[in-house]
Amino acid sequence: MSERWRAAVPSILSVLLALVACWVAIAVTRDMKVAGEAYLQMLYGGLGQWPRFLETGDGAVLARPLGEAAGKAALLILTGLSVAVAFKAGLFNIGAQGQMVVGSLACAVVGAHIALPSALHISFAVLAAAVAGAAWALIAAALKLWRGVHEVISTIMLNWVAVSLVDNWLSVGPLRAVASGGHSVAGTPEIEPTAHLPRLLGDISRLNLGFPIALAVALLVWVWLTRTKRGFETRAAGLGPDAARAAGISVKQRAAEAMAMSGALAGVAGAVLVLGTEFRYPGVLGAPYGFDGIAIALIGNNNPLGVTVTALFFGALRAGGTRMQLLGVHKSFPELIQGLALLFVAGRLVWLALLKRRKAQAASTEVPRA
Repeated sequence: MSERWRAAVPSILSVLLALVACWVAIAVTRDMKVAGEAYLQMLYGGLGQWPRFLETGDGAVLARPLGEAAGKAALLILTGLSVAVAFKAGLFNIGAQGQMVVGSLACAVVGAHIALPSALHISFAVLAAAVAGAAWALIAAALKLWRGVHEVISTIMLNWVAVSLVDNWLSVGPLRAVASGGHSVAGTPEIEPTAHLPRLLGDISRLNLGFPIALAVALLVWVWLTRTKRGFETRAAGLGPDAARAAGISVKQRAAEAMAMSGALAGVAGAVLVLGTEFRYPGVLGAPYGFDGIAIALIGNNNPLGVTVTALFFGALRAGGTRMQLLGVHKSFPELIQGLALLFVAGRLVWLALLKRRKAQAASTEVPRA
């Protein structure tokens, strides 16, 4: 077995164990038949009703679920990459949610208030989201590198600053949509049609250009980390800062670059959400995809390809969660599966750290033989 597969085995087993544990929970609280049917409905909701498609030839029964799964997976890919890139530089970015919030708002403003041809409008809106997310992340990087503030603390606090600034002031104050016809509108004005991400399957599915963008970004991040000098230096700085400095690598510069890229990726996730499905910055951003990115990155072993596969899997599960309600099972059950999988992965890491420490202590206390 290759080293790459050996590293992936614990994550795969953790996900399988989480699936089994949640199935048992449904079977115990309801019965085994409901548990099996609930999982089947979740599968249909994420990957499409293939038996019905083969029977009727109706492409919509595949296109709609796949579009929903792809939309959720795109956001999880980008926020998972956001956490993974920072981690490679030795930083733990907990602030993807706040970076996504400010990126979403910047994208919504550009999409609503600037008139450009479609290709330029989309590009400019995505760029604005990336710049806003990167700028927000660089605040935490500056506090870390020049003031010694731990990035976990600063990014967590910046999440709430972003939410309070955007949700409680800008989107309901200076940047709010103007009410028309006596109807109030939540959030910012709707973006121009030229800023909408094109739908790849027309009106039968919400699958849009955001999904291929997320896949392309994941590939670029993998190439950058594994095939470029800059990526190698970033990984070296994260694995051993002192050794990296001795080799002439600017650890501070690589950390700042990684944090800026991390924030930009979270900002692009916000752009995909606004340009692909919401078409404005809503009064509240909704699902905490920035926090979900932490779980996706850790389960995916902080590898861009692992993050992508994990995001695709959980995107399909979460898209299918709504169909579980047909059987009285709450739609958030896929999130419970995701949380348990993360818990099992984290448990493995804790045990490995304890065993490593124990071996080191045993080696240090061992008396050499004469």
